[in-house]
Amino acid sequence: MEDSALVLLSGGQDSTTCLAWALTRFSLVETVGFFYGQRHRVELDCRAAIRAALGARHGSRLGPDHMLDLSAAMDGLGATAMTGEIEIAMTEEGLPNTFVPGRNLLFFTCAAALAYRRGLRHIVGGMCETDFSGYPDCRDDTIKALQVTINLGMNRRFVLETPLMWIDKAATWGLAHEMGIVDLVVEHTHTCYLGDRSHRHDWGYGCGRCPACALRLAGFRTWKEAVLF
Repeated sequence: MEDSALVLLSGGQDSTTCLAWALTRFSLVETVGFFYGQRHRVELDCRAAIRAALGARHGSRLGPDHMLDLSAAMDGLGATAMTGEIEIAMTEEGLPNTFVPGRNLLFFTCAAALAYRRGLRHIVGGMCETDFSGYPDCRDDTIKALQVTINLGMNRRFVLETPLMWIDKAATWGLAHEMGIVDLVVEHTHTCYLGDRSHRHDWGYGCGRCPACALRLAGFRTWKEAVLF
């Protein structure tokens, strides 16, 4: 169906914003989540509340949810600070060790296989090249190349949508504000790499120290200052 979408919903701020974005543009939106052994798996527990809140606003536009277990596929490929109890640090390659090689490539490939069976055209992800910690699989070139490869391999014309690709975290907060979901983002999403939901800040829950929290906090402050100015 042309006017349909599948949103990669992790339970985090970016994917929640993308889900709200998709619900204003497509007549049918389904969601998919992935368990891949992430240490912040608490993000997956947030998905139900997010879907319930947005479903109440958009009614029948929000379709079924799907959960795929990719832990077996990722197991044995080497632990990272995102999947193991490893201190977050920079690697010799200049990438943070939170980078999980192949993660987004696998996510989109599996999402496309699901979309193929469900008859969905657009596949929406929260990848961003502006605030992306240097992850190569978040780059626009990567997503464009992946779209070509998936469409050739599945003989379809999927459109990989990345509405946050060229905006920073402050603008992502601004987009959430425009759609009236800032309170939802603060109370019900989870982005902290350490899975900490014991500390509630004005920008949401998290340890307040990991790179994901630092990025979220900085974006929140910049957006707030612009709003108050």
